[in-house]
Amino acid sequence: MTHSALPDLILEPMVRTALMEDLGSYGDITTRTVVPADTTYAARLNAREDAVVSGMQIAALAFRLVDPTLKVKTRVADGQSCKAGDTLMEIHGSAASILTGERVALNFAGRLTGIATKTAGFVAAAKDTHTRVTCTRKTTPGLRIAEKMAVLHGGGFNHRYSLSDAILIKDNHIAAAGGVRAVLEASKAQASHMMAVEIEVDRLDQLEEVLAVGGADVVLLDNMDNDMLREAVAMVAGRMKTEASGNVTLERIASIAATGVDYVSSGALTHSARTIDLGLDF
Repeated sequence: MTHSALPDLILEPMVRTALMEDLGSYGDITTRTVVPADTTYAARLNAREDAVVSGMQIAALAFRLVDPTLKVKTRVADGQSCKAGDTLMEIHGSAASILTGERVALNFAGRLTGIATKTAGFVAAAKDTHTRVTCTRKTTPGLRIAEKMAVLHGGGFNHRYSLSDAILIKDNHIAAAGGVRAVLEASKAQASHMMAVEIEVDRLDQLEEVLAVGGADVVLLDNMDNDMLREAVAMVAGRMKTEASGNVTLERIASIAATGVDYVSSGALTHSARTIDLGLDF
């Protein structure tokens, strides 16, 4: 699956921060010491295992921020599959510049490809249903936009990006505000007509109250077993969207999707993805 790239302008501060972290206060002293400044090379960013690719836009940006004269050509685009041994990107130009940008480019690309690959596995498991697989806000601080973009590259969908995107009333909000009716009536009174409202329940009697009071667009069915999920979907009967969350594993996601929920959200897509082995070869 391919997606339109985000503007480099949005991604640049994140990539620049990572480069500054790696360069430290005095730059790449190893490369500056041992590699002649006029040495040029052609390098290849290669996959060492099968995967769904993400992070190519960011890797290219990292090389170009180090040296705008580098010629970077992406061979496998974000969102496409690759096999072990495939060349994902070619970089031509100053050897010193390529070496300086290498680690940041690989760190992003390996991490994001891991997220895209894990997401693709979840999506494939739910492919015969209408259920959409979505991520959460359980992302690496400072890297959320990139990690959520990787979920899209894997064929998944994004939940809210931040606390300001939607009203998501969770169990602690309900406890602090005085119950299901109180939070729903408050949201109906104050929410913009452009703002979606989602409420979390973990019991069917809570769901009954949500349906009676009204005002929610989505109900988050938290840590329910499959039998309870099926009952909840039947109770909702299409009056709002349903989202299953909690204890979502690759082994279980197909059976969750078979209950008829509209969405399955999993923090594991971002917080537990394994980094894919990529290498830069001269």
